[in-house]
Amino acid sequence: MLQLQRSWEQLLQTFGIEQVKAQATFTTLADAYSNPGRIYHTLDHIQEVLEWIDRLRTYATDLPAIQLAGWFHDSIYDPHATDNEERSALYAQSFLSSLAVPSETIQAASQMILSTKAHWTEESQRDCQILLDADLAILGAPAERYDTYTQAIRQEYGWVPETSYRVGRVQVLQNFLQRARIYWTAPLYAALEEQARENIRREIASLS
Repeated sequence: MLQLQRSWEQLLQTFGIEQVKAQATFTTLADAYSNPGRIYHTLDHIQEVLEWIDRLRTYATDLPAIQLAGWFHDSIYDPHATDNEERSALYAQSFLSSLAVPSETIQAASQMILSTKAHWTEESQRDCQILLDADLAILGAPAERYDTYTQAIRQEYGWVPETSYRVGRVQVLQNFLQRARIYWTAPLYAALEEQARENIRREIASLS
């Protein structure tokens, strides 16, 4: 938690926001990720996303905007809802506007958050690609870690009947397999693509 708070404070320093205000807003943002129903989409996930973004920082055009998008992309998360990304983008806009973050940065971050709905963007949107790859890095994790992730997702959707969950989950996974590539950036494609596809095929087999 302390490492995350320091990362948040350093990010806000980029925009000239004083530490006292940064500390207070961190508490608010951390609370958003601490709802009882969250098993995977917690601050641990945010920390992993931010770490992957940092590894890809040399590819970034607007690193602070990507980092803000990473912080807020799951700020609203309700497994029963279909508009989490839209609501997360609106929450980010309101939150960051109150801190007087430049409007162009807020707009860029919001657009990146919205792209996580379909996990798709344009070839020219390098910053967006970084966020999407960071968010999906878990797909290319070692098998044991991947299995822990899938169990956490199932818990978050514990209210969905088993048959319905299996059908929906397989559809989501098949959509990733049908893509020419899961990862946009060269480093993650080289490091994780093969493992991600292996993990996904294995999960589909277990669900079918």
